[in-house]
Amino acid sequence: MSSYHLDHLQFLETEAIHIMREVAGEFERPSLLFSGGKDSICLLRLAEKAFRPSDIPVPFLNIETGHEFPELLEFRDRRAKELGAKLIVRTVEEAIAKGAVPAPGEVSRNKLQIPALLGAIEEFRFDCCIGGARRDEEKARAKERFFSPRDNFGQWDPKTQRPEIWNLYNARLNTGENMRVFPLSNWTEMDVWQYIKKENLAVPSIYFSHERECFRRNGQWLPVPPPHTNSSRPDPYDGARPKPNEQRAQLVVRVRTIADMISTGMIESRADSVDDIIVEVAAARVTERGSRADDKASEAAMEDRKKAGYF
Repeated sequence: MSSYHLDHLQFLETEAIHIMREVAGEFERPSLLFSGGKDSICLLRLAEKAFRPSDIPVPFLNIETGHEFPELLEFRDRRAKELGAKLIVRTVEEAIAKGAVPAPGEVSRNKLQIPALLGAIEEFRFDCCIGGARRDEEKARAKERFFSPRDNFGQWDPKTQRPEIWNLYNARLNTGENMRVFPLSNWTEMDVWQYIKKENLAVPSIYFSHERECFRRNGQWLPVPPPHTNSSRPDPYDGARPKPNEQRAQLVVRVRTIADMISTGMIESRADSVDDIIVEVAAARVTERGSRADDKASEAAMEDRKKAGYF
């Protein structure tokens, strides 16, 4: 009789599939946050394995800042269509037009995703959102468990995290509360790329090396936004364009983690395959979040956003 053994990726996969099924069994109106990034791509494969041959029983939800990479939006829409899933998109622009948030006075709109997300949760009465956050990304995310409750204002309090002994999850909610669930909590950036290789998953082209015009700001390379062509409307990238004294260069770069164009730092890289990326990640000594401009606002930037309702 042969022994039954799961390797590292198989264990992570079975754990995540179990959590996906727990969500389907415990919540009435769950959704899956899908941006087209590498973590949410893994979530889609796990959802397929958890629920096929039935349809994936949750709609996909994405909150756009209005500054997304075109490559990412094309990939997101195509992948949702291939899976036959319902894709719900809400935007910061809509929230600004409704007066839900003020017109941004700062460069990044990432904080403005919060009221747009909370508005979508209220609009569709979602009681749970499945996200691709991982504990290794950032110290605030390391404080969260698989099931992370939010109060009736959509806010997170690290002191209310519930024990998860023996893989038992407390999914109880009071009126108005909702849950964020993170099946990839125990994964690392390396695990994600090894899983992408194992499952032969497609990813947006900007994860691989490509030539792009960039400019230097606050110690990192940021992509030059697309030109402003509609003179009758304000430039949505005003403040995010390179200043006359900022260095510009045409570089061979890629992204490790994707936010909007004005938060995503580019890294110089020749990695043009998944194998190359795995080698590069193995040698890296800086977390992928080190290339996110929105995380450099303060020492507790991520935790502050999460307490307000961020992903």
